[in-house]
Amino acid sequence: MSEASEFNAVVTDIRLESRESGAVRWRMTLDNTRFTAGDVGVLEAVSRTGTRIEVPVLSVIVEDGDVWHVVEKPLAGGTDVTGRVTR
Repeated sequence: MSEASEFNAVVTDIRLESRESGAVRWRMTLDNTRFTAGDVGVLEAVSRTGTRIEVPVLSVIVEDGDVWHVVEKPLAGGTDVTGRVTR
């Protein structure tokens, strides 16, 4: 993994992507991202209790200029994250 694939950002928006057969997926936008359509990776955050949270980015969708990160566990708006593009 190169340093160029890692970045810091803040969650700016969260929306329900789908809910099928008990599986829920969410879309999140960030104030800054290095993900592009088709990428996967991970977003990391630290909870108020100090627990590190890893949220896999399952896919990335670009709609109307917005880059949406598709995840199974949403993070709250305003959450600081470190993102890593892995593919």
